[in-house]
Amino acid sequence: MKGSTQRVGTRPSSLDGIATAVLDARGTVLCWSREAAELLDRTAGEVCGHPVLRLLAEAPEPEWRDQPVGAGVAAGRALLRHRRGDAVEVVFRVLPLEARAEFLVLAAPVGLVSDGEQGAALLRALLAQDRIGIGIHDTDLTVVRTNITPELFGGPALPPGGRLADVMSPQDAEAAEAALRRVLATGVPLVGHEQRMRSPQVPGRQWSFSLSAVRLEDAHGHPMGVAALVTDATAQQRARDYLQLRHEASARIGASLDVTRTAQDLADVLVPALGDLATVDLAEAVLEGDEPMKIPGAGQLHLRRAAVASAAGPWPAALLQVGAAIPRMPDMPVMRHLQRDGAVIIDPTAAAGRYPELLRQFFPEHAHSALAASLFARGLRLGGVVLWRTDRPEAFDEQDADLLAEIASRAALSVDNARRYTREHRAAVALQQRLLPRATTDTPAAQTVGAYRPAGGGAEISGDWFDVIPLPSLRTALVVGDVIGHGLHATATMGRLRTAVQTLADLELGPEELLAHLDDLVARLAAETDPGHRDTVGATCLYAVYDPITRHCTLASAGHPPPVLVRPDGITQLIDISPGPPLGAGGLPFETTTLTLDPDSVLALYTDGLIHRHDPDVGLRHLADRLAAHCRPGRALDEIGSALLFDAPDPAPRDDIALLLARTRALPPDATPAWEFPADPAVVAHAREAATRQLAAWGLDQAAFTTELVVSELVTNAIRYAGGPIGLRLIRDTTVLVCEVTDSSNTQPRLRRARTTDEGGRGLFLVAQLTARWGSRYGPSGKTIWAEQPILPA
Repeated sequence: MKGSTQRVGTRPSSLDGIATAVLDARGTVLCWSREAAELLDRTAGEVCGHPVLRLLAEAPEPEWRDQPVGAGVAAGRALLRHRRGDAVEVVFRVLPLEARAEFLVLAAPVGLVSDGEQGAALLRALLAQDRIGIGIHDTDLTVVRTNITPELFGGPALPPGGRLADVMSPQDAEAAEAALRRVLATGVPLVGHEQRMRSPQVPGRQWSFSLSAVRLEDAHGHPMGVAALVTDATAQQRARDYLQLRHEASARIGASLDVTRTAQDLADVLVPALGDLATVDLAEAVLEGDEPMKIPGAGQLHLRRAAVASAAGPWPAALLQVGAAIPRMPDMPVMRHLQRDGAVIIDPTAAAGRYPELLRQFFPEHAHSALAASLFARGLRLGGVVLWRTDRPEAFDEQDADLLAEIASRAALSVDNARRYTREHRAAVALQQRLLPRATTDTPAAQTVGAYRPAGGGAEISGDWFDVIPLPSLRTALVVGDVIGHGLHATATMGRLRTAVQTLADLELGPEELLAHLDDLVARLAAETDPGHRDTVGATCLYAVYDPITRHCTLASAGHPPPVLVRPDGITQLIDISPGPPLGAGGLPFETTTLTLDPDSVLALYTDGLIHRHDPDVGLRHLADRLAAHCRPGRALDEIGSALLFDAPDPAPRDDIALLLARTRALPPDATPAWEFPADPAVVAHAREAATRQLAAWGLDQAAFTTELVVSELVTNAIRYAGGPIGLRLIRDTTVLVCEVTDSSNTQPRLRRARTTDEGGRGLFLVAQLTARWGSRYGPSGKTIWAEQPILPA
């Protein structure tokens, strides 16, 4: 008997494992197939011509043992004997051959039949699902069977014989087929693949599917196709997108304490995650740090565009730009709705139809849906945010509105925090600016320019300060200091120290003595502070006095960096000083350093923030090099200061910087004539005559009367109470005339009001009444009494 054959290249079939045999009416085997030979390991020559009952592993039932085949069992199960002696259970069926007394017997192993029955049942169950889509594709990815209908996912049907490209966009179909081809080629199952679907048949709709796929194989392991199962994950994907957007909003919005930056972060978070364009408008008062006005309804809203974002690139030029004021708004229902918390969906077509003048400024081109929400925080309406969709086809829905309302509510708190910080920072900066002196001064002793740069690019304030104090006899005091710590406490301490320095400077104390008194003051301030914060009370200070007559500059330092001198020839020099301890430390005296300065020298006093980026020694050398580069002859001091502060590599220094630049001057010798007289009352007249002659030489005859009286009174007092020798010096500038009388006594002159019956005691009173100011200072031996009077135009 011949066995069955299979042609090369023929696709495997589910019938390949079925054994066949042909029996005569008495059960003798006439034909024996190759599958039957493989099933029992018995060839056709061994079986043909023998009764089939010999192949049974068990004896047949008595009632049909001797009956013809057609009269016996037509179908059932039987145990056949393998050559090895094993029993093989099969399912068989006997089919009579028409017009012949022969029968065809079909037999297959029980396992093969069970797998087929279960597979068919599983396929029927899957195809009957209304929540799971199944598509069986052949090796060309053509759809063979599917249950995907328009009712399943609300999209187009996927008919047998079609392909994914028939119902999906080209990009989505290409991605899905690539995933199925990998499964077909490798046999590795695809599980839970996120697949986006957009269909040209349903414009404006987008789905997100979870795609799983397995390769279909025949009994020999040959690929037959791919079975793909899809479930609609659009709602889950949207929920994940919303969750990611909430996380990003919480992480980005509020990271800055700048109001405008916070508004821009809000716009950037929403685009393109939720819309194609976004605008954030804030109340003008909020941008200044104040509370917004409570204006219900429409009209003039006092809003200003604070931030914009566009997914397509630059913001459209036709729309309202950043910084522009929001124009007067008509009374629309949406305006009344925005006075309350929450979000509202806007139909741009309806709004533009009623108010076409708003179309040009507010409505982006091709906008088909809009969503707006107010920024409410602590009962205050700080502004609003508007989202537009132009390229995305789907319109905003209530879920989008709820999400925007949630994000806007959180963002409003961040905006309000930034607003309150702006207000407090503005108040602190204003306080510090009020406590600092004028930036520029011009005195006979020096031309000065001071500059202050807060830490953190202006975000922080501290206690760094500088000061220029005019002293008697045309001298000038230069001060720079640095209070420990930051914030309002440091600023308040700075204000107290600056006031104390000015008061002590008026007493004409030497730099070392002034710093000693200032050290005592800081120690008292520390004692008044809470014990846990006493270590934070302290300061460094550098105090210098420059005399334009002698060109001497005397300095003393309390833990402060040394100044840098730029001589007129451009050579820089680090002033070698002996710094004492910082203010408040106490215990050691302060030492002075005196140097002679040439006219047009530039003296730079600064705080350590200017050299904080480097090692102190490296920073000082770097500062000296930069001063040498910028201090060119004739260059203005303010330009030099700007170059030193704002051309630095660090745009946001970690510590504040106070800088004071002084370009020195010198009085000519003929502007300071001096005389010396013995302690004889007769010399009073000579002193008056000498002063009068000098005034005449200067052309100041109009000041002669007052000067004669001042000289007479001061010389007389010196002769009477101090003794000789008596020194007289006149100092003349363009606007002031100073008269100085020096004696050897250390007694303090006192101004008193004489009674009407007193014969004397009116000298200093008259001096005080006739001059602008007067006072005294002490030298190494003796004292000097001085009086100033303005020089009036002739």
